[in-house]
Amino acid sequence: MKRRFTRRDFLEMSAKGVGAAVVSYGLMGCSDSNGSSDDAVKAEFLHGVASGDPSHDAIILWTRVTPEVEGELTVAWELATDTDFSNLVTNGETTTSAERDYTIKVDATGLDAGTQYFYRFKQGEAVSEVGRALTLPQGAIDQVKLAVLSCANFPAGHFNVYALAAQQEGLDAVIHLGDYIYEYARGEYASEHAAELGREVLPAGELFTLGDYRTRYAQYRTDPSLTGLHAKVPFITVWDDHEVANDTWKDGAENHNEEDGDFDARKQGALQAYFEWLPIRPWREGNHEEIYRSFSFGDLVDLHMLDTRVLARDKPLDYVDYIDPVTKAMDSQKFMAAVTGTERTLLGTEQLQWLQSSLLTATGKWQVLGQQVLMGSMMLPAAIAMQQLSVSEFGELAALAKIAARWEAKDPTVTTFEYTFLIENQHRLTPEAMALLQMPAVPYNLDAWDGYAYEREVVLATAKSIGCNLVVLAGDTHNAWANELMDSHGDPVGVEFATSSVSSPGLEYYLGIPEDQQVQTEAGIKEMVEGLKYTNLRDRGFMVLTFTAEQVRSDWHYVDTILSADFSEDMSKQQACVCAIGTAQVVSVS
Repeated sequence: MKRRFTRRDFLEMSAKGVGAAVVSYGLMGCSDSNGSSDDAVKAEFLHGVASGDPSHDAIILWTRVTPEVEGELTVAWELATDTDFSNLVTNGETTTSAERDYTIKVDATGLDAGTQYFYRFKQGEAVSEVGRALTLPQGAIDQVKLAVLSCANFPAGHFNVYALAAQQEGLDAVIHLGDYIYEYARGEYASEHAAELGREVLPAGELFTLGDYRTRYAQYRTDPSLTGLHAKVPFITVWDDHEVANDTWKDGAENHNEEDGDFDARKQGALQAYFEWLPIRPWREGNHEEIYRSFSFGDLVDLHMLDTRVLARDKPLDYVDYIDPVTKAMDSQKFMAAVTGTERTLLGTEQLQWLQSSLLTATGKWQVLGQQVLMGSMMLPAAIAMQQLSVSEFGELAALAKIAARWEAKDPTVTTFEYTFLIENQHRLTPEAMALLQMPAVPYNLDAWDGYAYEREVVLATAKSIGCNLVVLAGDTHNAWANELMDSHGDPVGVEFATSSVSSPGLEYYLGIPEDQQVQTEAGIKEMVEGLKYTNLRDRGFMVLTFTAEQVRSDWHYVDTILSADFSEDMSKQQACVCAIGTAQVVSVS
């Protein structure tokens, strides 16, 4: 039996300095802030700088220093209100070593709310690039603007989406919803063009150890599009599954077999590397497993970041367990009893109670959940969900079956065109095809909230009870979505905006949707799914959310290619949806 990864493990990690942040209290009186004690050691800043987890009076500053010879290094930092660093606000020094992979994390405190700062690091003669940091505003504000991204697979293509996001002006923060890295080996998932693009992964094998994960993060953080965005805007992040392994849950993962070794040890290394390489502040000191936390943007937006993946998620259900191996019939009653079971959890008791308390006491006009997987119900015919029929095939067969039923019922409204269509295609209505059409609607993705229906109902009921303006953010699917969220009674409770991916392929890859059938397929899915107002099933991109006192607007932006570093925004794919405050309704505006 595998040993569970415990709080004690994380306390031990913290004692070793894993992900620890040095707290900066103000200007050092006599320091030259050059890391002078290690001037003899040659080092470089090869992985950029980053800021994250802003509050009203503090922000995390991050970098990594690469020494020519291993050993303990002293690194200095400076934070100022100007790019010349003539008006220093705080500075200091700290040490780093191979024990924390030469990463530096500073919690710059005592700052002013809603203020722009600039920061840099020094080690001997080496000076990092200059980064830009922003603290959160307080009080009455007019607008909050957030870029939302997820799912960046290095070998799949260039990170042009990060570069396009960096071109956006006026961003208050970047919300990254996970899959910041992928754990697969060279030549595996979405690596068809990796060699020709010069983007084969390091290390070459699948990630299992702390050293493996560190190496992969280091490779990602040499990408100029990613480091450029980090230097410009603070990040607020959560992990998804690929920071550990595909379809991670609390005790295992789809991409972890018994021969891969102890899963808890793998997870411990993965999460340690995450805290070393991301500008994230632990939710509680000494605890790096719980990353759920809140951020308040003045009186306008309360952002609650959730962990639906690593902390408490039960193992996802599998359709195979509910299909008769002989007859291929699905036991719908048994399946629905399992998927709606009150014992199944995605958040866990403590996190769920924390979220409920946060929503009940929050004062912002908009309550926003930043999390990984789709919350909106995505019920599709089982033949489509289990990839036995494509959306277009199902639509054609369903239309043919309806015409046949009307003809048999002697419906006088059957047109000559419909009759001709029936005669030419009635051979397609085989007993097997009719059985597929008669299969029930089921959740297309049991890895999402649809596989944990009871807990979703608890969250929606909490939001409904206080009448808050609920906006849910999601990533994970590699496609864009806009949903109206309804509870089990059919009452509107909130809206959901989901981002496409940075480079990972979406449903066009998994379902084999030809480009010339994209529009037709998207229209078919919108017709089948109640509450779905927009989807893009093909293009790589991100979304920008703009909150005001009157509305929230989501603008989806897409790049025209990830197979070349030369790219442009695909203006033909731009789309925006708006939700007015107090409505829980999504309206397409472009």
